[in-house]
Amino acid sequence: MDDSGSDPTQGGTAFAPWVLPGVQKSAFTKGFVDRILTHLQELNDSRAEAPGFDKVTRLEHCLQTATLAHQAGEDEEYVVCCVIHDIGDLLAPFNHGEFAAALLEPFISEKNYWLIANHHAFQGYYYFKGLGLDKNMRDKYKDHPWFEDAIIFCDKYDMPAFNPDMDFMALGDFEPMIRRLLMAPKKSIWAPNPPAP
Repeated sequence: MDDSGSDPTQGGTAFAPWVLPGVQKSAFTKGFVDRILTHLQELNDSRAEAPGFDKVTRLEHCLQTATLAHQAGEDEEYVVCCVIHDIGDLLAPFNHGEFAAALLEPFISEKNYWLIANHHAFQGYYYFKGLGLDKNMRDKYKDHPWFEDAIIFCDKYDMPAFNPDMDFMALGDFEPMIRRLLMAPKKSIWAPNPPAP
């Protein structure tokens, strides 16, 4: 019983439907992926301001990153992380990595979460100097167990993905992967019995 006297498990109006078991099956939650895809499309209207990176849109950059990872044989979770890694550019320009990582956190490994949350510090090795920032900012993580993995993410996938001449997969090609990942939370209070990793 809640403070109103109604029993929320018996259909009382005091209990919001999105906190009932099976939340991942609700129409609102199913629309979550559609909202992600819509926002990714909005990245197509924006280009990076960093010197030399303004020849592709932010969406094209994300798709190029994911295409490179997919072609290299990375697993589906990693590839989806690549698609979404810069989704925070418009809404969180001062912490876009953390924004994307928070969005993905219920669905991805701790390692992929850390890579996405911190990738901007590693990518800055290539252009921070031109912005008056420390290009070696990534060195503060040099003792972290995933330091080399973050360097690989940037060197192999993120940095080569500002190529106006690259053939890359469309967002629709990645949509089935995105839907599979983002409708199967691994850790969430709304998913008390998450799928096995």
